[in-house]
Amino acid sequence: MEILALGVQADEKPLLERAFTGHHALRCLDVFLTEDTAPIAAGYEVISTSVNADLGPRVLETLAAGGTRMVAQRSTGFNNIDLATAESLGLTIARVSYYSPYAVAEFAWTLAMAVNRRIVRASTRTRDFDFRLDGLMGRDMHGRTAGVLGTGKIGTAFARIAHGFGMRLLGWDVAENPACTQLGMRYVSKEQLLAESDLVTLHVPLMPETRHLVDAAALKGMKDDAILVNSSRGGLVDTAALVTELRAGRFTGVGLDVYEAEAGLFFLDKSLSAVEDDTLARLVTFPNVLVTSHQAYYTVEAVGQIVDATVKNVLDYTAGRRSENVLVPRS
Repeated sequence: MEILALGVQADEKPLLERAFTGHHALRCLDVFLTEDTAPIAAGYEVISTSVNADLGPRVLETLAAGGTRMVAQRSTGFNNIDLATAESLGLTIARVSYYSPYAVAEFAWTLAMAVNRRIVRASTRTRDFDFRLDGLMGRDMHGRTAGVLGTGKIGTAFARIAHGFGMRLLGWDVAENPACTQLGMRYVSKEQLLAESDLVTLHVPLMPETRHLVDAAALKGMKDDAILVNSSRGGLVDTAALVTELRAGRFTGVGLDVYEAEAGLFFLDKSLSAVEDDTLARLVTFPNVLVTSHQAYYTVEAVGQIVDATVKNVLDYTAGRRSENVLVPRS
């Protein structure tokens, strides 16, 4: 059987090809799954998709009509998949339930420190042989407060790094994590966490209950000089409200690796196109904002684990096995 993998990055392709060797043939395409590209999958029983694939009702119906029976998504998040429609169509859906939490946690810290110490501005200056320090003053993290919204594997990894900096830890989640409380983390309400934290980081899944978790009211409840980092899902932050606060001169820095309207933008070269997203265009103009294109997971270790899990998901499907990665089982 030949597997069709869509939205494959150049660095990812050799890892996928090597992992599938000896199991199934593999065709890799760099195009992303959308309503326009879904017909490409006709004749492929199994396809693999990337995190920004459109797996809404119309796409799923096109896939099913073309003979697709299994979708193996190469990500942990699955907010882009209409699971009810998939089940009604008899499609098997699997994801990657785990990969290196250190990849995302370390990148979140990279964003935090980059905006805190004005790294991008400093690098741009020195390229022009401008070695002034004006406007580059940052702050020690030691002794300050880190607020972690979501204390699962990634949030815990972030908290351990914060503990190493000598920071006070506040946490918010549906349940306390003993690994975090052992670090000295104190669980508080979201409102208290936002009000007291110098650094706020998001590590929760995107669900209807968490969409715009950081909304206009939450942003207004944060310290004026706080740092906000989101390396989880773009929809957790109300971006329009964030722009409003930034225009008012608030926040020391904002580091975003995700954006709520990133589908159709991130992972693509739009450098020669007119920017149609006015919110994103405004967001990247702020000197205290750093936006990256959903790359927090993009390490050799994490991508390798994602690829291995994807291969296992396909092999489980063909063998009729079910694992913790299956969101919609084989009918």
